[in-house]
Amino acid sequence: MRQQIWFLTGSQGLYGEDVLDQVARQSREISDALARHPGILPEVVAKPVLTDATNIRRIMLDANADDRVVGVIAWMHTFSPAKMWITGLDTLRKPLLHLHTQINRDLPWSSIDMDFMNLNQAAHGDREFGYIQTRLGKIRKTVSGHTSDPAVLARIGDWCRVALGVHALRSMRLARFGDNMRNVAVTEGDKVEAELRFGVSVNTYGVNDLVAVVDAIDDGPIKDLVGEYEERYAVEPELRAGGERHESLRYAARIELALRHFLDDGGFTAFTTNFEDLGGLRQLPGLAVQRLMADGYGFGGEGDWKTAVLLRTLKVIATGLPGGTSFMEDYTYHLEPGRELVLGAHMLEVCPSITTRTPRIEVHPLSIGGREDPVRMVFDADPADGLVLGMCDLGDRFRLVANEVSLVDPLEEMPRLPVARAVWRPLPDFATSADSWLAAGGPHHTVLSTALTREHLYDFAETVGVELALIGEGTTARRFAQELQWSNAYHRLAQGL
Repeated sequence: MRQQIWFLTGSQGLYGEDVLDQVARQSREISDALARHPGILPEVVAKPVLTDATNIRRIMLDANADDRVVGVIAWMHTFSPAKMWITGLDTLRKPLLHLHTQINRDLPWSSIDMDFMNLNQAAHGDREFGYIQTRLGKIRKTVSGHTSDPAVLARIGDWCRVALGVHALRSMRLARFGDNMRNVAVTEGDKVEAELRFGVSVNTYGVNDLVAVVDAIDDGPIKDLVGEYEERYAVEPELRAGGERHESLRYAARIELALRHFLDDGGFTAFTTNFEDLGGLRQLPGLAVQRLMADGYGFGGEGDWKTAVLLRTLKVIATGLPGGTSFMEDYTYHLEPGRELVLGAHMLEVCPSITTRTPRIEVHPLSIGGREDPVRMVFDADPADGLVLGMCDLGDRFRLVANEVSLVDPLEEMPRLPVARAVWRPLPDFATSADSWLAAGGPHHTVLSTALTREHLYDFAETVGVELALIGEGTTARRFAQELQWSNAYHRLAQGL
């Protein structure tokens, strides 16, 4: 089922049927231009021109009720009196983009007359529409410009991606295998508030519920999956068929098959594990988690459901874009003055979407967890511009904390580090980045993306009504601290109203 964006055009009956027919034709030209653009992923569906409050309210109710609809784009082609949009806008629960455009790019200077002026009043009508959205406090994205401009289409495309991500978020089901890591604060959170705010349903399952599925997997699918591993990746000889540790790879495949079966049967698109709660599992899932993330599932380690939710959402937003998106953790630093770097990694679970190099599949001891040596992919992330994003629960609200980063190759080889990893330079510099992240209460588990931009994050945060604290080029620690104070005041005041 392809998701849809509905294209709504506002006008009024004052102009007569001939004019409204022309409005409809020109509206279709605009919607067709959007539909042809490859960066706009949902199907763009043009709706009849709206000229009265009853039909506006009705179409908003229909958009809410249709699971195919991820958002609505509205354009006031002529002058559409805004009072007739009040109940409809108040009713709408899907993301909204206000497109401020017109059919002609250039004015017909030598022939322009009052008929042309009356038929091309977006400069008039969209201001009326903008006012009523502001008066109602309606969250929306506003894009101004002609649809022949690639920058305009790119901004609409970015918003459409966010609308797809929000749609996935609002219907997301997440399975936690066990609880979160004991005595850890930042991975805790209010799951009831998360379902109210985002729509995501977070529920815990005993690890042995998964173990029962693991134990029931047949040998045939395991053999096939191991063969896929050996074709796609650089599998260490000891793990290949005939190698002394081949059974470890077979068990990793067994876990992957069971996880996919459990998640797909339950309609789950995100999950968590915890090395402190492995039940009857012989290995902490590593390779399986990495491959599931590569296929778009959300994941968080140590029961961190907030990061798993965030990863799944950003995976949907980034669909088809170059680069990758992965679970991540700031692990340790290189603090050479003037060349400070962050080494990001995790025990096992880093997504291979952030590399174009062939990952190696290896098996190594894990000093925590008390189980067999787990199998994992090992690789270095590609150099690229990226973003690191985390979510924290402040008690009265959720906050997103983001840092723009520049991924680089490691300064030296790391032959003894048996995990996938990424090395980056945080912007604007290490001290400002770290000071600001800590001041914002940013978590240690994050999502690293080399596919998304700050525009995606702005659109996402605004659409779901969540605070975003962004650290990047031009940030100063003092100014950032002031912005946090202003943001605290704003969000607490807004909740009180």
